[in-house]
Amino acid sequence: MRYCNRCLYPETHPLNLIFDTKGVCSGCRVHEEKESLDWGARERKLKTILDSYRSLSGNTYDCIVPVTGARDSYFIVDRIKNHYGMNPLLVMYNKHYNTRRGLRNFAYLKTLFNCDAVSMVCDPAKVKKITRYTLQSFGSMYWHVLAGQTVFPVQVAVRYKVPLIIWGAHQGLDQVGMFSHTDEVEMTRKYRKEHDLMGFEAEDFADKAGLTERDLVQFFYPHDKELEKVGVRGIYLGNYISWDSKAQHEQMIRKFGYESAPQQRSFDTYNDVDCLHYSGLHDYIKYIKHGYGKVLDHAVREIRWGRLSRDEGIELVKKYKDRMPTDIPAFSDWIGMSGEEIFLAVDKFRNPKVWKRIFNSEWRELDHIGNHSADPGTGEVALPRRGSCDFVVTPSREPAAREVEHVLMSRGFVDKKG
Repeated sequence: MRYCNRCLYPETHPLNLIFDTKGVCSGCRVHEEKESLDWGARERKLKTILDSYRSLSGNTYDCIVPVTGARDSYFIVDRIKNHYGMNPLLVMYNKHYNTRRGLRNFAYLKTLFNCDAVSMVCDPAKVKKITRYTLQSFGSMYWHVLAGQTVFPVQVAVRYKVPLIIWGAHQGLDQVGMFSHTDEVEMTRKYRKEHDLMGFEAEDFADKAGLTERDLVQFFYPHDKELEKVGVRGIYLGNYISWDSKAQHEQMIRKFGYESAPQQRSFDTYNDVDCLHYSGLHDYIKYIKHGYGKVLDHAVREIRWGRLSRDEGIELVKKYKDRMPTDIPAFSDWIGMSGEEIFLAVDKFRNPKVWKRIFNSEWRELDHIGNHSADPGTGEVALPRRGSCDFVVTPSREPAAREVEHVLMSRGFVDKKG
């Protein structure tokens, strides 16, 4: 297996990457743009785009911002509303795997920024039916979340006739260098299907495993004619602002009290605190299928920013990669499948370049990053140390809350004094 000489990504990354003559991956090379681009000029270009979408009457929304109770939601809303003076409508797809912490973050987000918000909560029975199908068909317990989070904001844009949607960073650009920042790629139906949705649209599931069109309609992407009529476009803020997830979260902790939390399978305490399973069972399934999990993604990001050495990143990956998640019983009870049934379903989708089956039941990882700390050329392309990789855990706003169970709904707003 070939791994990047600078970061830790393998040649089998599902989004695809390439290596140059020094063994450095395309994701690392595109990240170097963050050190060389004129971000002042890029931000002025962003401001021009935003100004062109401001409501002249002030009686409607200027843009839509998809949000959750974690990740970059606070940063985007702060930048769009407080820095640029836009009037955003916040849009949230309820993932059904919510933590109380995530719902608190979402409630405070709406309240602290004085924003209107709409959310979609699909019928749990329907969501479970869809998830059983996607788990059995292509090993994903998270398809419905990705589908909902990427379609509901577009549906709202059409319904409310608000053409501009503002997303955070483009995953394909940030991870594997699929594009340059200067390409200014925008959200498309094609990218959503091929990468976010693993090649499957909701329409593909109709009349399968008892799923009807009525079960799936909330996940249907609007027709091109509807999009054209409103002029819907989705821009990525990361193309215009040098995107640094760790630094941005720490700003939001200081300014607004964003809640962080320890994660099961990574050292990053800032991302994905809104989901019971994302850094647990969902991440373990990712490891089963691809041979790596979020801890490697997070270590790669910190290596590229110079806050972690490659060897330190390898040690963190070794520390977390085999950890068995503790949230399996919660998901098993929710979906109505045993843990054994879940893993039998997922085993079918292991990458044969990564795993080999032995003795009919055990799986052996053919190679892993721990074997590549001394690869030739790694020292030549290493980056200088430029900061700390420490992550903080904030105090809970609700210390007595149980954070280890699914929560479907919560209060919409909070008392600002609370």
